[in-house]
Parts: sequence; C-alpha cells; structure tokens
Amino acid sequence: MLKVLFVASEAAPFAKSGGLGDVAGSLPKALRRLGIDVRLMLPKYAALPASCRCQLNHQVSFTVNVGWRRQYCGLETLDYGGLPVYLLDNEYYFKRPSLYGYYDEAERFAFFCRAVLTSVPYLGFAPDIIHLNDWHTGMVAPMLTQYRHDTMLKNTRTIFTVHNLTYQGIFPKEILADLLNLGWEHFTIDGVEYYDKVNFMKGGLCYADYLTTVSPTYAEEVQYPFFGEGLYGVIRRRRDKFVGIINGIDYDEYNPATDKSLAVNYTDATPELKRENKVRLQQMLGLPVRGDVPLVAIVSRLVAAKGFDLLGAVLDELMAMDIQLVVLGTGDTQYEHLFSQAAWRYPGKAAAHIGFDDILARQIYAAADLLLMPSLVEPCGISQLIAMRYGCLPLVRETGGLKDTVQPYNEYTGEGWGFSFTNYNAHDMLYTIRRALNFYQNKQVWTKLVRAAMQRDYSWDASARRYTELYLQVCAGGQL
Repeated sequence: MLKVLFVASEAAPFAKSGGLGDVAGSLPKALRRLGIDVRLMLPKYAALPASCRCQLNHQVSFTVNVGWRRQYCGLETLDYGGLPVYLLDNEYYFKRPSLYGYYDEAERFAFFCRAVLTSVPYLGFAPDIIHLNDWHTGMVAPMLTQYRHDTMLKNTRTIFTVHNLTYQGIFPKEILADLLNLGWEHFTIDGVEYYDKVNFMKGGLCYADYLTTVSPTYAEEVQYPFFGEGLYGVIRRRRDKFVGIINGIDYDEYNPATDKSLAVNYTDATPELKRENKVRLQQMLGLPVRGDVPLVAIVSRLVAAKGFDLLGAVLDELMAMDIQLVVLGTGDTQYEHLFSQAAWRYPGKAAAHIGFDDILARQIYAAADLLLMPSLVEPCGISQLIAMRYGCLPLVRETGGLKDTVQPYNEYTGEGWGFSFTNYNAHDMLYTIRRALNFYQNKQVWTKLVRAAMQRDYSWDASARRYTELYLQVCAGGQL
C-alpha cells in the first residue's frame, strides 16, 4: 500500500485560518477512501479544540536541532474518523493566540520542518511520499537531502503544493545555518536564495520531486510575471513537473439536505425551498422580507486580491438596482469600512457582518441568489464551490480556479451554471451583474441554472483520484 505523510501548517478541524486548512482537513480523508495509507502531520497549536485535545495520545519525546538550539518536541497522535493524525508539540513555538504573524516565524517553521523529518523514525511508518503544502513546509524538501542515509527516508519522494504564491516565507540569509542547519551550497539561484535572502517557498519549488497547485488555470498564470510573485522563472523552469489539480469540498460537511444550520433543508429537486431560507435571513439581518428581490452575497476575506476595489468604484450604481446585498467577512480596514458604510448608507438594502461566522456563512449561501467573487487573483477558491452546492449562482471574474469551476451561462445553447467576466474592470462586472439579474426575472431559466449548479460534482473524489495517479507516477519515477 502506498504510504503518504501529508504535512501542513493547518488542517480543519484542528486549526484553520483559510483555504489551506479546508484542503488539509479534507483531502487526506478522500485519499484514504481510495486505499492510500495517508497520515496527516501538523503543529499542535493552542487553538486545538478541546474535543480533539481529550483524544490525544502522547507517543514519544525527542530533540530537534534548530541551528545551535536543541528543542523539545512531543509526538502526539489521535484518530480522526479513521485518519491517523500526528501533532508535533512545542509550547514555546505553538502555544500562542494565533497560528501566524509572529516575529520569529522563521524559527517556528524551521523547527516544524526539521521536526517532521526527525519524527519519522518514531512513527513506525516509512513514507513513500511526503506531501508538503505552502511555504511553512517548503524547507522539508532541501532538508531531506541530509537524511538519505536514514533507511526510513532514503527512498522518500516529495510533492510540494502551492496554495497561494503570494505568501512565501522570506527571511535574512543568516537563518540558513542559524535556524535551518543547511550549508551554503543550498544558497544558490537554483536553491533557496532569493535576492540575497532565504525563501521557504522557493525551497519547496526547487527541491521537491514534483510540484502542484490548486487549479489548472492558476498553474498557467503563475508562469507569468503578474501572477508569478517573483518566482515565475523558477516555476517555468520546472513546468514539466508542475500540474494544477482543482480543489474540492467535503460534500458530507456542506450538504443543504442535512445542514443543521439552515432554517429549511432542500435538494436540487426542491430548490424552491431556498426561498424559506431567504426569508429567515432577511428577518435575521433586518432587511425587508421580499421573496422576489435578488439577494447578492459576498462571503470572503476582505482584501485587495478579492477584487473589492471594483465594488468600491461602482457601489452606488450597484445599489441603485433592485437588489439586497449581504456581506460577511473580515480583512483590510478600507474594505471593512466600505461595506459597513454601505449598510449605513443603504438601510433596508444592504447588511454587513464584519467578522466570520461559519453558521451565518452557510445561512447566507442557502439564502442568496448570487455570490459575487470579482477576484483579481484566485488560486482556486472555495466559496464558489460551496455556493454552487447550496444553489447560489456564482458571478466571478475569469481567473485561476474561478475560471476552471464556473462555466458562464450561454442562453443560446443552454450550457453553464453561473456568470463571469474577463477584464478586471468595474463596469464589465456591473454589466455582468445586470445580465444575471435579467435572467433572475425568468424563473424557469433561473431554476434550471440553480439545479445545474447544485448537480455539479466538486467533491474531493475526482481530485483525490488525480493525486493518487500523481503519487504512483512520482514513486515510479515517471511523469504525468
């Protein structure tokens, strides 16, 4: 049986700050259903839920070398629905209020990368593949070159998945020896050197046996300067070992037929029941109860990459339409203010909840007619997949995973299940919104689109099969 150690800095439900947590919490379970002996490894954070903490079993303690430091590491395990989970414990590094954002990020994740490899002899599990995810795990790949004498790691291959190239883990070059225990032979243009600094992301990109990212379109985009974040040359050089595999969502977790967060459950056979969820949400948010008004939703991190500058440019024109706007999210102050002020300026037409609430998010997906995602950059995107599952039609800009997952409606052929625009232009977006609202008035067409969206299969099953094929190819030394 193929053995895979899946390593990430976060994974739901143990710790989550974004899409990486969703992927790392769901993909290993889907791989295990396909017969892969996959095991998950991540840090043991203070945020670990009490329901998980009470299940932990301490296996062993050992020492991890972080430069000249000799740091404690505890290996703790639990069973998560049949998935073995390893948590690496060091309270100095990980018992903190937040997952990220500290002055010593380089040291924290240098420790984690070294601890991953140091822990393997204690697992009783010799991985054929270590699957690494984003910059926090990138240095495992170059560090592995120092472990080829170890019988449990001498034949191990690595796959490195880029979830978002924007965040790279760039630190002063002095950490090479002081934290990473790597020689200067690695500090080259083909190694971890990046403008006279050390780049964790580049370590994964240059040293892993194979590279993936989270959608086919993003895999193409990052090979060009605008999306490539200074690393497009590295990726282009390795493009023969680089593939985009679309993310999925957990269809058991996100199921409008069984979701207890909803006022009324429904399926693609009963999409008319969405109306009851709309009424309940309108009541909850203090909006006029109108079943006929299109409810437009934004459920997102409120940051520039999500395209909210476009909303700011045409907000008054948008709100002049006969719509209701609901916003849920937190992020940059300017966008929080944009939507908070919109709710103040347009009482009865707009509501904004600055923060994040998973139950409210599900209620919005179930109630809304349109989900707006005008992203400037979107490696994959999760919100549009959840929205389609709940019969909320996505309106997106054609970039990254949004382009790969949302086929725009063609009224001449009847194909499609959403709406999209190409140029990063506010009035192109506004035109597309108006076009969608015109179709909303035709209930026969709209119901057909809702059903088509709900019937799309973006579960992890198809993606897990693709990863399984990749694992087998990499172990065999071949290419896809």
